[in-house]
Amino acid sequence: MISLVRGALTEQPVDVIVNAANTRMRGGGGIDGRIHQLAGRKMLDELQRVAPRGAEVSEPFVTLGHDLPHRHVIHIAGPVWRGVGDEPELLEATYRNAYLKAVGLGAGSVGFCSISTGAFGFPLELGAVIAVRTVSELVRIHPMKVVFAMYGAEEYEVFRRILLPDSENS
Repeated sequence: MISLVRGALTEQPVDVIVNAANTRMRGGGGIDGRIHQLAGRKMLDELQRVAPRGAEVSEPFVTLGHDLPHRHVIHIAGPVWRGVGDEPELLEATYRNAYLKAVGLGAGSVGFCSISTGAFGFPLELGAVIAVRTVSELVRIHPMKVVFAMYGAEEYEVFRRILLPDSENS
């Protein structure tokens, strides 16, 4: 089951959230910074242990949720958009690897934001299509409750159009 909410990823009642991190894996801006702020210093300490050299794009690392209400956080860096390479395939791998990591953790539910479509410049419409298509395929194979949590109005509307195309005529 896939749902879409307008709100903060960190406030969703799911077992695991997926942090749109950067390859340094040391916190950053946007949702990454907010997750680290809410989780507390222990998350950064753990992340330094599990990802001492950072990460490649689409390579997930798991920490406990610490001061967050979530059991785990999957930290994963999506691609930076340059418009000349394999960014769509890398974004698909990012969602796939994060989802499969949640499956491996035995999660019953997972929350996603829109990965790479903010500061990393990935086109929002294309990013949303890739996210929804990839996660929808995985839900059929490995059923789990999925929440796409979009903080911004534009993100929410784009994901709504893709997830609920018939709702425009309602």
